[in-house]
Amino acid sequence: MVVKTRINAPLILRGISRIMCALVVFLAAVFPAASADGLIVPNYMDPRERVPLPDLAPYSRIRFVTTVDFPPFSFLDQTGHLAGFHIDLARAICEELDVLPRCQIQALPWGELEGALEKGQAEALISGLAITAESRSKYRFTRAYLALPARFVLAGEASSGEDSAVALGGKRVGVLESTAHEVMLRDWFSETRPVTFTRTEWMFDALKAGNIDAVFGDGLQLSFWLSSRSAENCCRFFGGPYFSQAHLGEGLAIAVRPRNTSLAKAFDHALAALNRNGRFTELYLRWFPNGLY
Repeated sequence: MVVKTRINAPLILRGISRIMCALVVFLAAVFPAASADGLIVPNYMDPRERVPLPDLAPYSRIRFVTTVDFPPFSFLDQTGHLAGFHIDLARAICEELDVLPRCQIQALPWGELEGALEKGQAEALISGLAITAESRSKYRFTRAYLALPARFVLAGEASSGEDSAVALGGKRVGVLESTAHEVMLRDWFSETRPVTFTRTEWMFDALKAGNIDAVFGDGLQLSFWLSSRSAENCCRFFGGPYFSQAHLGEGLAIAVRPRNTSLAKAFDHALAALNRNGRFTELYLRWFPNGLY
């Protein structure tokens, strides 16, 4: 059954305005580059900037703490060893700073990470700690190295020829209930018709069955689902990516204690260098082969 819905012009204009604001924020904060296969690789460091390298002699060791339940960022592989994007990024930072022999990476339960940092049992936390006013009062953060966008996904055959969220006006869009993505969908894309789900798999099944026209959610999760066997090559990204600090936060960064400001600056120096020399691109494509943007 085809449902025809009259779309209010002011709503469309507001939707376009929100989308343009999102893209302006994205372009102002990121210096993206395309990989050989056309995927967009994020770069949050101005390639023209040279971040000074502080003296790291006072640090006899640099201990990173992370978790084992945050794939593909950090997890235990089949051999029981720590693996993931964050593990490789920490090692690459240490190599760039020429302090690899002094670096250690330890996995702890999520609830123990901040305590380890505060008690001096670690120098750096690399595990997706949210950057908020409260966390900023307790820690010094590096610059963001990765932001996780919101994305739309729809069935491949459902394309209308226009790769813009404006084309979803009046469409039924699945979203997980009581999440930041539900709030963002209602705030930014009020011309859509949200359909809430309590389980991700139910939402994906509804999309494949044609019971909803699209889904809206975390670009990382959607990227891995699209390439999974359960997706059955049914669907694709549509429009976006969409970024909102108010809804999704400022992105991923490394946290250190305020007394270790020089260490945060050294990490920023390394992140800038890794973006310039292509190492960050290599790590990004290794762990996110289908891209997020």
